[in-house]
Amino acid sequence: MTCTRYVALGDSQTEGVGDGDDVTGLRGWADRLAERLDRTSPGLLYANLAVRGRLAGQVRAEQLAPALALRPDLATVVAGVNDLLRPRFDADEVAGHLEAMFAALTAQGARVATLTFPDPARISPLARRLGPRVTALNDRVREAARRHGVIVADTAEQPVVADPRLWSTDRLHASPLGHDRIAAAMAHALDLPGSDARWADPLSPAAPVRAGWRTVGTELRWTASFLGPWLGRRLRGRSSGDGRAAKRPALLPVTPA
Repeated sequence: MTCTRYVALGDSQTEGVGDGDDVTGLRGWADRLAERLDRTSPGLLYANLAVRGRLAGQVRAEQLAPALALRPDLATVVAGVNDLLRPRFDADEVAGHLEAMFAALTAQGARVATLTFPDPARISPLARRLGPRVTALNDRVREAARRHGVIVADTAEQPVVADPRLWSTDRLHASPLGHDRIAAAMAHALDLPGSDARWADPLSPAAPVRAGWRTVGTELRWTASFLGPWLGRRLRGRSSGDGRAAKRPALLPVTPA
């Protein structure tokens, strides 16, 4: 495919949390995809409007109009995980925000792509109650995508996504290797030259199986280090994205001149 302007909309995954840090800079799957696109479409201009902590409705309210103003020929829209974690999650409401973005961007002529989400229970046993929510949202994302001709990188059911090496220590964000696999999955869905289905291949060697007592200890440490602080922010009405702006709000060359 030929692409001259790529705009990414979303939350922390698209911003790149888990791949780099706020001191050295975040890379992330969208940056990695832009680099792949630039190899096939030299001179690509790329903007990333994503901000961590944003709900799907906030992505729509804050990022859709700026994205349309940039007139992309490719846009990625990935949001909804923050909604999944809220007590009053409504799959239809979240999918409605995503579909509104799909409709607006495709109506303007952009090619649009999105992702499905893995069941978090495959990464953390404590998250097993979220499974039905993820299934409901993924089903609606696929349906909305079909209605608007949106490309779906359907990563949800692939066994490799449960490999802990694809996830950062907080288990909410992909690791650098995970971000690279997401970029490869999206490139394959977009049928970029040189892309293939190897993004779904298992890592070698296989991930070690933890003994039961080790698993319990790991879960308790994760709860204290990540789940507890996250719940604390929710109770105080705060978000990890408070006061943050998009890291790349303007279209810029992927490869500096």
